[in-house]
Amino acid sequence: MKTLKDHTLIYDDECPMCKIYTGAFIRSGMLDTYGRKPFSALSHTTDLDHKRACNEIALVNRKNNSVIYGIDSLFTVIGHSFPMLSILFDQKHFRAICRKIYCFVSYNRKVIAPGSAENKCIPDFNFKYRWVYIAFAWFITSIVLSFYSELLVPLIAKTQLNREFIICAGQIAFQAMALRTLGVLSAKEYINYFGHMMTVSLLGALLLTPAFLLNHLTDEPYVFAGYFSIVVTYMLIEHVRRVKLLGLPHLLTATWVLYRLLVLGIMLTTGSI
Repeated sequence: MKTLKDHTLIYDDECPMCKIYTGAFIRSGMLDTYGRKPFSALSHTTDLDHKRACNEIALVNRKNNSVIYGIDSLFTVIGHSFPMLSILFDQKHFRAICRKIYCFVSYNRKVIAPGSAENKCIPDFNFKYRWVYIAFAWFITSIVLSFYSELLVPLIAKTQLNREFIICAGQIAFQAMALRTLGVLSAKEYINYFGHMMTVSLLGALLLTPAFLLNHLTDEPYVFAGYFSIVVTYMLIEHVRRVKLLGLPHLLTATWVLYRLLVLGIMLTTGSI
């Protein structure tokens, strides 16, 4: 494996994903010992666009101080170590798709894994990518809950996929009304909160997936209901944490719980929504 020498990635040191993959580049020898540097330790230089570096990871050539950004940075590092992949990386359509995926993750990384209030490497707020992320989390969560609810029969009635889609969408609408009632009027605050809320839902859905393996050992619905309760408890704690980080009213957590209790009550009494 060839090492890309004299190049440094400027990464967001409060982003778990950024720390993992840049660290992997160093450990695998794709970059040399000085191949990454945290954004928080960066001094102002005229050759680095600090604002752009918050959105797209910067790769600085230490010899001539030139800089490239985003997917171009990653392709340069990977392509140097694996030259055969450069053929793929040079394909126009492949680069375009990867650029979209990169932006999707980068612009939403602070709702996926929020950092401290003092974090300097904050990406621009992008309405388009935030709504795409919210829709993505809504879709995945609905699919997982649809399959998981079948493990809870006969405690609840057998579900239909459209029911879970409606429930997840209803949570957004319910919390939107709560935000307005609590005096939160900024569109940016609304969508930013929805991003965090849907991340909590997505985390919950991902934590439920191991239970599908347990289904091969038992079909006891109370076991799955108990595990579901543990996951929901974690989601509650995470929701409280994120609301605090956002500086929003803590009553949002109460309305978040209220909606879920209302839905659960309706499902238990009528078997539908």
